Parts: sequence; structure tokens; C-alpha cells
Amino acid sequence: MTTTAPATTTRPTPRERTPRARQIIDAARVLLEAVGSEGLTMRRLAGELGIRAPSLYKHVDGRPALELALVETGLDETGLTMHAAVAGSDGDPVRDLLGAYRAMGRANPELYRLITASSFPRAGLLPGLEAWAGEPFFLAVGEPYLAQALWSFAHGTLILELDQRFLDGSDLDQTWRAGTEAFYAARVTAHGTAGAPTHPDPGRPG
Repeated sequence: MTTTAPATTTRPTPRERTPRARQIIDAARVLLEAVGSEGLTMRRLAGELGIRAPSLYKHVDGRPALELALVETGLDETGLTMHAAVAGSDGDPVRDLLGAYRAMGRANPELYRLITASSFPRAGLLPGLEAWAGEPFFLAVGEPYLAQALWSFAHGTLILELDQRFLDGSDLDQTWRAGTEAFYAARVTAHGTAGAPTHPDPGRPG
């Protein structure tokens, strides 16, 4: 997920899909959460839908296309949720963004793993979707590299939480609070105020 684009990106219009294609994607999402990416096969999905696997190909061009549709759905939902969290913040956009991000990932762990996997299908994505979905990290702190660091903290902490890699007894709420406080302080330092961040110089890297 990219996080360094200047503000003012626009949400890309989701691809038009037939009702049957949407039904298949919705069923694939449920199956994904039940069995993980490795267990999500066209044959298994067809069985869940009560049809033969070849019938799926009338609506979805194979597993790569199905995964791409799931990734686009996940990015769109994540972007909507995080944009709303930052826009509706009562003064601490870092806290509200991280809270929304953590909640989304915990509610959809296998979809989260899919959209952040090393095999992420970036080349086929709806143009502009990844940048728009990642933009709230920039909006929360107002500096491109600080935004990347914030996303790195969010993703790293969340994936370790989902994989249960923290020591037994760790207070993960406190871990997230510590990160929130550190990045809020960095935001204030970067801008000299707790107010709204300014837009970056268009000539800066990002």
C-alpha cells in the first residue's frame, strides 16, 4: 500500500460487475476467511455455491482475477473506513486512523493478509486505488516519510498481532497506544502544532 501521495486523490470508481459476479466475490470472501488464501480454490468455491467449477469462469477469469477482485474490494473498504476516520477525527487523527486500521484487520484477517502479501497484484489494480486507500496515512501526519513510517508501524504491529507473535501476556492495547502517542508527537514536531498538517511541497519525493 502506498502512503506518500499528496492529498486530494479521488476514490476510483469500483469496477462494474454483474450481480452474479458480485455474488461469487462475496462468497469467495467468506470462504477466504474460513480457509485462508491457500484453501481458496475455484473448485472449492464452486462447491460452496452449489455449481460446477467451469461455471465460475463465465463470471470470473480464474483464481488470479478472483484474488484481484478481493484485493480491490479490500482496498476500497479500507480506504473508505480510514478516510472517514481521519475526516471525522476530534483532534487526534493518528489515534483514530490506527484504531480503524486495527479494527479492519482484526475483523478480516485473511483479506488483510491477501492485500498486503508479497504476491500483491499491483499491476492489475484499478488505477489510483492503492494511492487513494493509503492516502489517510499522509492526511493524518502531513509528511510523506512520516506517513510511510506510520503505515509500517501499523502493518507490522497488526500482522504480528494476527499471527500471535507477541509474547504471552503482552498488553497489545498498550502497544498500540504507545505507537499512537509516538507518531502523534512526531506529527506535532514536524508541523510545530497539533493543528491540521499542511500539504507537502509538490517537488518533494514521494
